[in-house]
Amino acid sequence: MFGYITICKPELKIKDFEKYKACYCGLCQELKERYGLAGQMTLTYDMTFLILLLTSLYELRTEEERHRCRVHPAKRQRMLRNSLTSYAADMNLLLAWYHLKDDWADERKVSSLAAGGLLKKKAERIAERYRRQARVFEAALGELSRLEKEESTDIDRTAGCFGRLMEELFIYKKDVWEPTLRRIGFFMGKFIYIMDAYDDLEEDLKKCCYNPLREMYKREDYEQRVGDILCMMMGECSAEFEKLPCLADIDILKNILYDGVWNRYRLIQKKKQEDKKENE
Repeated sequence: MFGYITICKPELKIKDFEKYKACYCGLCQELKERYGLAGQMTLTYDMTFLILLLTSLYELRTEEERHRCRVHPAKRQRMLRNSLTSYAADMNLLLAWYHLKDDWADERKVSSLAAGGLLKKKAERIAERYRRQARVFEAALGELSRLEKEESTDIDRTAGCFGRLMEELFIYKKDVWEPTLRRIGFFMGKFIYIMDAYDDLEEDLKKCCYNPLREMYKREDYEQRVGDILCMMMGECSAEFEKLPCLADIDILKNILYDGVWNRYRLIQKKKQEDKKENE
């Protein structure tokens, strides 16, 4: 379900792209050092946004390192890390574990059972360390699972479950910025859930799998309606972001919020247009 909160590379300056990539590589290295190859396999771009946002907000000092990796073994890669990198790595792995548990419970995917087994002990230690987040994650995903089993088409309720999960993720520490960060996380979470449902809809319909958008799909204005909802979610998210006194990496953050999050949507629209031309 993750992977939608990314940059729009053509619109970024080279120095900003290099900074973004270094943060992403730093998170990958953190996962490797803390949780091994299994941890690295859970890596997502979404957590890079979280690191950049909270690092900018709290003006944290970041250390630069250079390491070789499996993807680039010949040359040491620039990597940026700070305390937020550790937090993001923990949350990344914990969410991956919950996702795999749900896949096994809902669809009996053997691959999810096997991968979840590799992460189980690591995730349980993280859940013990971050009890607040873990409680909310489990409750939100439990409610979402119940709604999905009921085949609910109330997109506001189903997406809201994922929104509550994301809002808790954004609270690194409780302070004056908590209400704003919660709203950013909540609306971003709803956006991710709805985008994921939109992305998977046609495949889910072919396989007769659950999708919360299946009733809306019957409407003549389906495409317009989904587009409006997604714009509304990111509009609310971006409006809250503008309240934060972020200065560092502001161009990267705005690139993601105002452009990068629409990468997948543009690809889906392009594919629909190509399919339509082929059918004609």
